[in-house]
Formats: sequence, structure tokens, C-alpha cells
Amino acid sequence: MPASPLDAKTRPALFLDRDGVLNEDRGYVARWEDFAWIPGARDAVVAFNRAGWLVIVVTNQSGVGRGYYTEADMHALHARMAEELAEAGGRIDAFYFAPHHPESAVESYRHPDPPDRKPNPGMILRALADWPIDRDRSVLVGDKRSDMEAAKRAGIRGLMFKGGDLKAFLIDEALLLG
Repeated sequence: MPASPLDAKTRPALFLDRDGVLNEDRGYVARWEDFAWIPGARDAVVAFNRAGWLVIVVTNQSGVGRGYYTEADMHALHARMAEELAEAGGRIDAFYFAPHHPESAVESYRHPDPPDRKPNPGMILRALADWPIDRDRSVLVGDKRSDMEAAKRAGIRGLMFKGGDLKAFLIDEALLLG
């Protein structure tokens, strides 16, 4: 039986928002043909993998709750992302997603204040419980104030990504060596 992730020594995690950080935010991206990597995103993931960090995606996906696409569509997209990262020598250790929204068209996804939907920290807190993460050395990279608030509420550092090359941004923030 393989060891549980919690059996391992703690290590830092790079939490990444998806749309606007890993891929271009084109509004409710759920199909591979609408997906485009942010420059430097794949290289950044590979670099953090090699440095021994966990890489975890935490993404609001209200498009599921709004009925724009299904969870299966989203999982298929994440699988394609993982395939492309594997080809580059990288991996996402886990994807956490929040399909709920207060105004969801799909009743089962409607919630007045979804605990996982950022700015709430639920996805981060679940990852902290599921994985051997060193909270003090971990960071969340997001492109919205709600990402920064979720990081703050979870007790981890938040970095606001305003576009450009993700790997260069992380080097500038002294998280990666050039």
C-alpha cells in the first residue's frame, strides 16, 4: 500500500489560481480549444516541482454552478493541463475547485456563502489538511483581491500576479532563482 501524502515530511506549497495565473482568463474557460497557457506558467510549475515544493491549484469554477459547463468538462481540461505539464517534466499535485456560487442556476451548487469559494479559504484549508504542507513557507499566487483575501484567511502569504511571464514574476518575487 502506498504511503499517504500526510506521511511525508512537510514542505512548502505553491498555491496557484487557475484563470489569469496559469492560463489566460478568457471567461469561463472549460474547453481545451479556449485554453492558452500564461507565458512562463509551465516553466514555473516545473521549477517549483524540482525545488521540492507541492504545486496545488485552487480555482473558483462558478461556470459549473452557473450551468455553463459540467464538472466532467472541467476535469477533462485539468487532465489536459496535467498531460502538457508532464510533457514538460512538471506536475500539479492537486486541483481543488469551488463550483458553488450564491446565484447559481443549478440548485445543488447554490450556496449563500460557499466556504470553498474565494475569498473564503476552504480550498486552501482542505489542502493544508490533505497534504504535508509547511504553511509558513507556502504562498498563493492569484490575480484577484479575492485570492489575496483567501490566502490571508488561510494564514499564508499571497502574491498578486498582474500578468506577464509567471516564472519571471516568481523570480522577481525571490521565490525562484533565475
